[in-house]
Amino acid sequence: MGKSHQRGWVVERGKKWYGYYRKIVLDPTTNERKTDVLSVILGINSQLTKGAAREALQKEIAKQTGQNLGGKIMKDGSVTFGWFVRNRYYPLRDWRPETEKVKKIQIERDLVEKFDSVSLDAFEQFVLQKHLKHLATFLSEDRVKHARSYMKSIFAEAVEQDFLLKDPTRGIKIPRNLREKDKTTLTWHQLREVLASVTTRDRMLLTLEMTDALRPSELFALRWRSFDGSKLTISETVYRGKIRPFGKTEKSLGDVLLPKGMVDDLWLWKQECPDSSPDAFVFPNTDGGFMDTGNYRNRILIPLAEKLGLPKLNFQVLRRTMATLAQGKGSVKDIQAHLRHSKADTTANEYMQELPESVGRMVESMYEELMHSHPAASADLLPNATNKDGAPTAMCMKEMVGTRRLELLTSTVSR
Repeated sequence: MGKSHQRGWVVERGKKWYGYYRKIVLDPTTNERKTDVLSVILGINSQLTKGAAREALQKEIAKQTGQNLGGKIMKDGSVTFGWFVRNRYYPLRDWRPETEKVKKIQIERDLVEKFDSVSLDAFEQFVLQKHLKHLATFLSEDRVKHARSYMKSIFAEAVEQDFLLKDPTRGIKIPRNLREKDKTTLTWHQLREVLASVTTRDRMLLTLEMTDALRPSELFALRWRSFDGSKLTISETVYRGKIRPFGKTEKSLGDVLLPKGMVDDLWLWKQECPDSSPDAFVFPNTDGGFMDTGNYRNRILIPLAEKLGLPKLNFQVLRRTMATLAQGKGSVKDIQAHLRHSKADTTANEYMQELPESVGRMVESMYEELMHSHPAASADLLPNATNKDGAPTAMCMKEMVGTRRLELLTSTVSR
């Protein structure tokens, strides 16, 4: 007779002790977790007491959590995904505190919640690819790409630490059915409408944002000591209610160029603002502290978009708009420096959107350049360039590249 225990049970059958325990695995067909009852031979009953058999079973089951009863880590694929992520992956990440919170939330929600109790050796490429495809049905493109990146990083670390022999993510691809990215941009006219519809403080704030395309974490951290009368110096940022001495990228901090008109406007605002002392914020909240990005978006930007009939209005739209409208006023490298991106690819591929009118001007310019040396004159057309009803028919031009004057060949068909 076998006796049930909290973590499995042992059964004496014939001349051997057998242990039974439950293990969560992935069904490769449905991609759902299911519980299987597994058995293991513990030893010959003449050599093991029932207590020893139970102890042997506990050692086998303990592998599912990555530790045996003596505290030694069992380096094999039977450890669970959740245990490995929390105990062997997170501790090796060198993330900043604020970044760590965001990344851990994403990993827990997008991966660990689904695969927490699944052992590492139960994963297959099919299961992981199917999960990514599922995430793509309700998450943004960036979030899905991040999930894939974390997934590959986690399993690569499992291989590196000898928990797995083979990486199941080697062939994982980004799903095709990604949600379309938001590409909203505004026109110059719409931007002017926004500035004409707000108070002095908000007009100054948004003018600076539109001029220098600051991130909100940089904009709301500005103090009057950041303004030396000709330029701004970003030395800190705000994020989740805290001031931090670093920015999003290495290029986030530093000097920001200001046009003369913006310098004059800031001088005027300094005379009108509640507090212009060096440590005071340039755009403070009602208590004199820094403003919250989400609060400003909800109280000012969203109602303003509804009032003016704009498709969307937030700081991301404003930065994308400025990157797009600046295309005719500077090179990609200029715009990259303006937005303070680490890579030009981010500027060109993520922020700069095509302008149909600009494309039209380019095509027209290409045509004019092509025709500059060989203008199409009426004398170059054949006498019968049109039919009696005015419809165009065959024609040729003099001195076309690679040809001599062509003769029109006609034939008659007897009826």
